[in-house]
Amino acid sequence: MPEHDDTAAATLVVNRATAARADGHLPSRRRRGLLIAALVAVVTLALSGCQGKLSNGFLPDTISDSGRRVTDLWIGSWIAVLAVGAITWGLMLYAAIRFRKRKGDETLPVQLRYNVPVEMLYTIVPVFMVAVFFYYTARDEAALTDTSKKPDVTISVVAKQWSWDFNYIDSNVHESGVHVDPSLPDARAKMPTLYLPVNKRVEFVLNARDVIHSFWVPSFMTKLDMLPGKTNILQIVPTQTGVFQGKCAELCGAYHSQMLFMVHIVPQAEYDAEMKRLADIGQTGLIPVDVSREKMVPADANKIPAPARTGGN
Repeated sequence: MPEHDDTAAATLVVNRATAARADGHLPSRRRRGLLIAALVAVVTLALSGCQGKLSNGFLPDTISDSGRRVTDLWIGSWIAVLAVGAITWGLMLYAAIRFRKRKGDETLPVQLRYNVPVEMLYTIVPVFMVAVFFYYTARDEAALTDTSKKPDVTISVVAKQWSWDFNYIDSNVHESGVHVDPSLPDARAKMPTLYLPVNKRVEFVLNARDVIHSFWVPSFMTKLDMLPGKTNILQIVPTQTGVFQGKCAELCGAYHSQMLFMVHIVPQAEYDAEMKRLADIGQTGLIPVDVSREKMVPADANKIPAPARTGGN
């Protein structure tokens, strides 16, 4: 073949290779870059949707004594699992690099059927981790559900499809809520409102009138189910004034997502003024708790403050 034909053929190959790189590899790199950028954007967006910050594990800012305990348990758990993850990933990377197949080496590595120390490690460490998690979870759960302390305020909360009734036992007044569509412009003003004095121990006596509900104020970082015929009790110390959202956390029917209420945590003087206002507008006495679909279990009925079992004036 003539020399100029060889040169032309070589030039054609180079041109085709250059075109292939331009059409294939570079766009592939761009696609990888765009994929990484998109992933970063999604993660950033997801984290921006979290209510908290890194220092509290991206949980909502707590406004109760129990919330701090929940936050500490959450953060401690994440630190433990991330530490274990880092060690595990490190060992995996070490094994992948240290024992990788090298060029020209066609021999198989030593084949082991078992390794007693490693197997013991992989057994003991997980059992130890589960035991530690169990201990701290049980400790905090016991503290969160402890109702042995004398409350400053007792409130009977009755859940119903799809609203809430609040009996202020000590003040002998009540508020009866009705279902409100949250899409309405003035929905929050029409929702049932729960008033609580700041820095006072509040005991919630929880009952359900029809189906299973769950009493939840997200900023309390604590919730408790409400079962028909049963009585559950929860104590909370609100530590910050403000207006917060409460809701039902148990799927309870067609309008579960709209079963909302407002929580006003106020100084004692403002709380007393609200109790007087309820009395002045005629909302004295208590709403009977035992008027429900399910018959109350006697032992659980006795947990309800006497005036609220069948109502009082």
